[in-house]
Formats: sequence, structure tokens, C-alpha cells
Amino acid sequence: MTRIDTAALTRRRAVDPGEITRAWRNRRRAERREDGRMMIVAADHPARGALGVRGDATAMASRADLLQRLAVALTRPGVDGVLGTADILEDLLLSGLLEGKVVLGSMNRGGLQGAEFEFDDRWTGYDADTLAANGLDGGKMLTRVCLEEEYSATVLESSGRAVTALASRGLMAVVEPFLSVRVASAHPTAMGLVIGRALLYPEGDDVAAAVDTAVGLVHKGVA
Repeated sequence: MTRIDTAALTRRRAVDPGEITRAWRNRRRAERREDGRMMIVAADHPARGALGVRGDATAMASRADLLQRLAVALTRPGVDGVLGTADILEDLLLSGLLEGKVVLGSMNRGGLQGAEFEFDDRWTGYDADTLAANGLDGGKMLTRVCLEEEYSATVLESSGRAVTALASRGLMAVVEPFLSVRVASAHPTAMGLVIGRALLYPEGDDVAAAVDTAVGLVHKGVA
């Protein structure tokens, strides 16, 4: 398994920042699975200050620990890709973990958890132009709807514009609604799973076993 050396990654960024652009350009893209489904690991929570997992309010506070858990997850059979902010994705890229993977960039992360403006989720992450230029596969937006919150109208409008911008560049749009209905993954409209904290910080702390269980829900016959 790949070991993530965060100190070495920092030095590489400082000495040769252009390496990231070259790495995106040379990355091997993912091939479409025959079953048409995807198992995506999500890792964009810390960017908006959402660090808690179950009873631990700072479980995701360590960047080095998060990257190592992602290394475990991304090397498990059946994992198709990852969703994250630029900082996380670039470190995974430089570590060689995004070869042949679906890569989705998180777009709106400005709604910091607990802030008065949390629902006014500003677009502080990737934009459609950058996603397209770097050869990522799509963008993800958190679309939080609260009927008592006036910011919801702005969020809906911004999300609609982002979907249009991604579509015009031939990129996938992943919309995560804040209000949702829990449905079994076998529903005919379900295309797979995008799952993060429950996968990377599972009960018993066995990331590999948690990932394998999730993969089994998405891809039949994958060991």
C-alpha cells in the first residue's frame, strides 16, 4: 500500500509547483465499467469545517491521517474514484493514486459548519473551467435546501448554473441535496455510492473492510 509522506509532498509543491499541472495533464483517465455504476470515496468534508465522525468532533482534523486512509480506500478492488477539494486531490495525484480513477472536484465549500452563513454556500472550490482544464471528470455541489432559510433560493440558482457550466464542457455534475430520502441502492435510478466519513472512519477503524463492504453493495462479483 502507498504510504503518504506529507512532508515530501509539501517540499515538492514548494520546489516545483508546475509539477501538479503536468501530473494532471499526464494522468491516465478512468475507463467506464460495464455495469455503469461507480463507487466513489468522498473526502471534501474538512474544507467547510466538518471534522466530526460520530462522537469525535475532530476525527478528520489530521490531514496526514485522512490522506493515509484515502490511500487505503483507493487501492481496494472495486473503488472507482474519489471526490475532494483541490488540496486533497493534488496530494493524491502527486502520490500516484489517481491513475485510472474517476476524479470529481468539490465546488462549493464556503458554507462553514456552524457559521451564520452556513446555508449561503459560496463557490470557493473548483470551477468548471479549472475542472475541464485539468482533465477531471466532473464537479460536485452541495445543494442545501431549508424552507425557512432565504439563502436556499441562492443555492438552488447557483447549483443550476454550475450544472449548466459543467454540461457545456462535457463534465459530470454530481448534486448532493441536503434534504434527502433514504432509499435502498438497488433502486433503478441509483448509479452507485459517493460515501466519505462513514467509510474512512468506520466502527473498528478498519478502512479496508468498510470499503470492501461498500464496494459489494455497488459492484457485484468484485472481490
